[in-house]
Amino acid sequence: MCFNKKIILLVIILLVNGCSNLNLDRNIIEPELKEYKDIPKVFFCPQDDCEEELFKVINNAKESVHCAFYDLDLERVVNVLDKKSKTMDIKLVVDDANFYNAKHLKFAKKDPSYGLMHNKFCIIDDKIILTGSFNPTENGAYKNNNNLIIIESFYLSRNYEDEFNELWNSEFRKGNNVIYPEFYLNNKKIENYFCPEDNCAYYVAEEIKKAKNNIYFMTFSFTNSRIATAIILKHYQDLDIKGVFEARQVSKYSKFNLLEYQGIDVKKDNNKANMHHKVFIIDNQTVITGSFNPTAGADKRNDENILIMYDKRIAKLFIQEFEKIYGQELSD
Repeated sequence: MCFNKKIILLVIILLVNGCSNLNLDRNIIEPELKEYKDIPKVFFCPQDDCEEELFKVINNAKESVHCAFYDLDLERVVNVLDKKSKTMDIKLVVDDANFYNAKHLKFAKKDPSYGLMHNKFCIIDDKIILTGSFNPTENGAYKNNNNLIIIESFYLSRNYEDEFNELWNSEFRKGNNVIYPEFYLNNKKIENYFCPEDNCAYYVAEEIKKAKNNIYFMTFSFTNSRIATAIILKHYQDLDIKGVFEARQVSKYSKFNLLEYQGIDVKKDNNKANMHHKVFIIDNQTVITGSFNPTAGADKRNDENILIMYDKRIAKLFIQEFEKIYGQELSD
């Protein structure tokens, strides 16, 4: 009998320990916030000063800054990271194609593997997350259309820190599934996924399938068949669908011609630089954004991240950005 009790106790301990890193309760409520109460904060480059917002958050860091950037050439950002590294925990991962601007930094590592380390995120003091489509470069800040999201969140910080540690330890294009895929922040649901391990294209397509009224999107590169099919099926249901593609990324692989042929209202952008957003807005209440372009490469070969925010306030801001870009006539 005593032996059986020990066996039962051991099983309980193993179950508890084995499940400790799993998100078994998908309706997790975020703890009370102490900073950034009007969050998520959203900035749109180049009209908003994305460099200044990134600099301020990093400069205000008290303990740590961990960043994963596909590209980085803003001297002000490089310098503040270097200065902070003298007194606190600073780590930086950059894709090898753009590592030349960070190679002199002792706290920087590069991704030398096949595919892209295409993220654009930071974790500040284990509680503040910066993400979006914004690469901290001169073009990213002052020429390209981009978005920068700033959120204070315990659960997001755990997710992004876990992903960052994989990158820091050279686990590129692989790793654990996201710890907290769903949670509630200020009574608004947020979902968070990382590619390729979490199958980002699947979650984007699933959100599109839920659409009842409208879908607006802005994409730098769009070649993913699953997502294109989901949009076409919604078009057959007479939803209001509009999209803007980066003009220079419209090629034989792009889904622009397919969607246009199906009668969907799609346009090429007119930014002389890049329309760099990776955004879907659904039913005026759901926003999908992050580093993830809807392409097969982004889904299967790159390190990427997405946020799905169920928040009418945030959706309204992104719709305003969409309407601005959609309303600009394509230049000659």
